[in-house]
Amino acid sequence: MKSAGGEPSAAFPELALQIGLTLNRLRAAAAVEVGCSRKEPVWSCGKTILYRYAPLSAARRSAPLLICFALVNRPYVLDLQPDRSLVRRLLEAGLDVYLIDWGNPEDADRHTDLPQYIEQHLAGSVAHIRGGHGGAPLNLLGVCQGGVLSLCYAARHPQAVANLITLTTPIDFHTPDNLLSKWVRQVDTALLERCGNVPGELLNSLFLALMPLRLAQQKYVRLLTSQPDQRTIEDFVRMEKWIFDSPPQNAAALAQFVRWFYQENRLVRDTLSIEGARVSLRDIRQPLLNLYAREDHIVPPSASRALGDHIGSADYTGREVATGHIGMYVSRAAGAEVPSRIISWLSERS
Repeated sequence: MKSAGGEPSAAFPELALQIGLTLNRLRAAAAVEVGCSRKEPVWSCGKTILYRYAPLSAARRSAPLLICFALVNRPYVLDLQPDRSLVRRLLEAGLDVYLIDWGNPEDADRHTDLPQYIEQHLAGSVAHIRGGHGGAPLNLLGVCQGGVLSLCYAARHPQAVANLITLTTPIDFHTPDNLLSKWVRQVDTALLERCGNVPGELLNSLFLALMPLRLAQQKYVRLLTSQPDQRTIEDFVRMEKWIFDSPPQNAAALAQFVRWFYQENRLVRDTLSIEGARVSLRDIRQPLLNLYAREDHIVPPSASRALGDHIGSADYTGREVATGHIGMYVSRAAGAEVPSRIISWLSERS
């Protein structure tokens, strides 16, 4: 780097030193822990584990809340650290929180399909929770892809779900601004299934490629040149751990999800069936809260807003939050707004 007169810029050594110091602090923060709230396994099915979180408040609300996260990512992003934890805010409000962790599928699990995930893993989790609460219906929170699974389950088992919440959940997979959908529209799902489980790294690269400059370059330049304090560095490392900690995907389930939703858009076309039974959004009549992100590059707002046009419930609330897809779970602004909306909405219907 040279100045206007051709001499080396005096700022360059300072910048190089600053970057070197930040890199050293990043290495020191590499062992930072993720996940902050105490939980214990209470039920399992295959690789899937159902966890129950330890309460943080003496005030307990009546119906338990089950969180159904996406298959393609790890759910600990919802409980990343004490000041960035949707789970922790819900626990502090007195909610009895359960969470499904889909685990690490192996090659032997390649034939586990979406109907099994919905009718055995998700349904089994619901049955276990209801069995410990007198058989009463529970509240169900579906996140991203987990929201699609939750909608399918609620449509088939309305008696089991009292209130339904969807967070960054795609409904209409063919909106014009859905870049991910355009990319996978022509994927050969039969070949995908024959090739076996898909490594998490491959899917992660696909998501990063949606916004390569911002997600694979700008954030690193910004960190290295901004003189971050130790807290900022640790926050950054936790997010990077989650982003690159993607589980493998069962071949059968992934192929079905791509074909049924991204390619054939069965939810909004009302053509979905599971195990021979019709699954229609019109059959979902529970109160439903739909939260989606204004700057979402993975699930565009238009893809989520469509739920209001297809749902059968007379008690539907759709709300846009000023953040991005991951920001819905970890940004400090959404960290106050999202749990607050969920808690107050459930309180009005408890």
